[in-house]
Amino acid sequence: MLTKRENLLETIHGGHPDRFVNQFEFLAIIMNDPIRATYKAPKYGELNVTNDWGVTRSWPVGTPGPFPVHDDAHRLLKDITQWRDIVHAPSPKMPEAAWEPAIAAAEAVDRRDRFVANFQAPGLFESLHYFMGMEDTMMNFYEEPEEMHDLIKYLTEWELESARETCDHLHIDAVFHHDDWGSQRSTFMSPAMFEEFFVPAYKEIYGYYRERGVQLIVHHSDSYAATLIPDMIDMGIDIWQGIMTGNDVRKCIDTYGGRISFMGGIDSAAVDHPDWTRQEVADQVRRACTEYGKLYYIPSASQGGPMSTFEGVYQALTEEIDKMSKELF
Repeated sequence: MLTKRENLLETIHGGHPDRFVNQFEFLAIIMNDPIRATYKAPKYGELNVTNDWGVTRSWPVGTPGPFPVHDDAHRLLKDITQWRDIVHAPSPKMPEAAWEPAIAAAEAVDRRDRFVANFQAPGLFESLHYFMGMEDTMMNFYEEPEEMHDLIKYLTEWELESARETCDHLHIDAVFHHDDWGSQRSTFMSPAMFEEFFVPAYKEIYGYYRERGVQLIVHHSDSYAATLIPDMIDMGIDIWQGIMTGNDVRKCIDTYGGRISFMGGIDSAAVDHPDWTRQEVADQVRRACTEYGKLYYIPSASQGGPMSTFEGVYQALTEEIDKMSKELF
């Protein structure tokens, strides 16, 4: 029987996996590194928590996750031309003692079985709308492109410094990076605009990780992004995690399998809701596994992590995927 790591590599390289890769089983995501603490996310039910970047977020009861607060009292950046005076990245250089829990977590992982991964969120695009709101972000691509390029460069340099510290301390061999690039129906920008503003930055970031020995780059965007797949390949992404059914997953696999793999194919909204049933989960898993096949595809919900909003859903998905492995392999 292949290890989780071996089975993942067989799947994404078009080899001979002996079962479906089951959601996030192949990643040991280190969540307690000290750089993550600068983002200071609110807990469920907490409101108006401000992190070290100056971004205020809330996680209201009954919602799936935290999101920035952009009323006049809390929006960080109201004029993009003033960003140099307002946006101040926290230093990624932490005291050595602060790294000890994360180092211990990384050292406890059997790297023959799983990849050790850092977690980076928000991504470049998400950081922009965290600072200034979605409407201003989108307008500034048109009205103030030079300022947006400069701000993206500033964020990229911070990510590279953060990556250097993380690689030095944790010796990761995988990256799990979030950045949502669209809604369920469309990308937030055209491929041409995406290529202008974001492809060079991500090529630099992911290229640095490769230089440091990272073998696997997993990028989360639970959205429509099928038109950006050539750019994802150009960036060096190995797995697009979060692919939703509206992307025509089967077509994506047929067109790009072998150059990039796809993780998702089960929309979280279809299974992860207050009245979820085991039968719904089983039906969605069976549909995905039979329709999308054994190679270049990893069945999972579209949510960006080994979790579910409602208790029991993630475990139910895991169990149903195991059943399909026994049936189809």
